[in-house]
Amino acid sequence: MRLLLVEDDPRISRFVAKGLRERAYAVDISSTGDDALYQAAINSYDLVILDIMIPGLNGFEVCRELRRAGNSVPILMLTARDAVEDRIAGLDQGADDYLTKPFEFRELLARLRALSRRATAIRPAQIVIADLVLDTGAQNVSRAGRTVSLTTKEYALLEFLARSAGRVVGRAEIAEHVWDESFDPFSNLIEVYVNRVRRKIDAGSLKPLLHTRRGAGYFFGLAAEPVCSEPQADDSPRARSRSNSSCRKSHA
Repeated sequence: MRLLLVEDDPRISRFVAKGLRERAYAVDISSTGDDALYQAAINSYDLVILDIMIPGLNGFEVCRELRRAGNSVPILMLTARDAVEDRIAGLDQGADDYLTKPFEFRELLARLRALSRRATAIRPAQIVIADLVLDTGAQNVSRAGRTVSLTTKEYALLEFLARSAGRVVGRAEIAEHVWDESFDPFSNLIEVYVNRVRRKIDAGSLKPLLHTRRGAGYFFGLAAEPVCSEPQADDSPRARSRSNSSCRKSHA
């Protein structure tokens, strides 16, 4: 899940971003209202954490401009001011929730989870696909009763794929929601992580869940049609023929 953190205090932004990244969020940081609007215009975010007292356009104005532009991303307002009028003003500008500084990081995580559940469609706390179970609150994964150990980024990728189960997702969509703005689109990082996740969740299973759609992206779920393995280094016509043949045989 990709998130935009708008906070001008470097100490707070570093602390919050570090904690969120440890919880499998991809985080971009803006320190001014103008930069926040720019980032929101060129990137697709799942959530926005927006401080009110920021240079340039303040948080109220940023929130109002986002809504005026038709951006419905869930927004959590942060502020050191606890006046009822401020909370009302933020909500009236289009914010979805409000958190007063200082705050417990656990409460911030809980509010983000609540906002993500409200976004577009209800997001279940537990995702079950075949015999794979993801507990999104505890970030635990099991397959056929076997615990699957994943790194933070591997978990983030798996959760995104699981929430997108039943449809093909491409590299660009994965990068938008699992990686932050520092991601190099010309790298093979996505393929590396996909292969790591595939080895961990499909190891020893007769029914693989993570499939490659050549030229399109990745499909997560029980495949209803033949899905070939990853292309090999030998891409000669004879090698392709052997690959296609083995694909047909394996689903005969």
